[in-house]
Amino acid sequence: MPEHKKVGYLTSSFKMFHLKDTERKEFTYHYHDFHKILILLEGDVTYCIEGRTYALSPNDIVLVNAGEVHKPIIHSDTPYERIILYVSPEFLAGYEAKGNNLALCFEHAYAEQAHVLRLHSSRTGSLGDSIRKLDASAKDTDYACELHRRILFLEFMIQLNRAALHNHIEFIGDSASNGKIVAILSYLNEHLTEDISIDELSSRFYLSRYYLMHTFKEQTGYTIGGYLLTKRLFLAKEYIAAGTPITDVCYACGFKNYSTFSRAYKKSFGESPRDYRQSLL
Repeated sequence: MPEHKKVGYLTSSFKMFHLKDTERKEFTYHYHDFHKILILLEGDVTYCIEGRTYALSPNDIVLVNAGEVHKPIIHSDTPYERIILYVSPEFLAGYEAKGNNLALCFEHAYAEQAHVLRLHSSRTGSLGDSIRKLDASAKDTDYACELHRRILFLEFMIQLNRAALHNHIEFIGDSASNGKIVAILSYLNEHLTEDISIDELSSRFYLSRYYLMHTFKEQTGYTIGGYLLTKRLFLAKEYIAAGTPITDVCYACGFKNYSTFSRAYKKSFGESPRDYRQSLL
């Protein structure tokens, strides 16, 4: 398994935090098995996601898909203040079945490999209003406060997707990324279920084995084998949720035998593929 860590857990549809670090911290690469939304309020921060780096500005919205390794790099002692939302992919998928795909912004970020939405003014417009109301709801203890938070969260997701669809906010490109590693990541994702060797990659991208393995780990937090394993497991989870027979999922995702697949799946997600299928029924 990869050396980076899965961080956090989610026992509800979504969780919200308003955090402020007044002392400079070091963060390590990590990933979640749920989606993450970060709204930067203040800070001198670069965000690294799967080989790409983004220089953030206040009010930027960072979208991290489940399974994507990421970390912030804090450059100064400026307070690092942000709103963080964790959201279950299954929760969003439930609304897709009703004709409303609230995960569109995540899908677009993944397809374009552009993980940051730039909101030019959080003080105007429906999206800014929904952010402020959702943030304020964290202190609400009145009648039906949990239900109220859920309603405000759905409103935020609707406004976020509307803004993205109608170009009211822009997906910004990465900066100072290693072009070779970005190209290798794209290649790995396009050939995720195939047999891929280090020698093949080093030959294809004209890199020495040592430079390839060292730089890939430095830029992504993954070994190459760990990256492929983790991505195959997340692909398997999608197939299981879509109703594909579990044995078929195993081989479709590039695993050679079911026992290896099942052990890796349980180690990563804390439950067997069959338990996950059962939880969806």
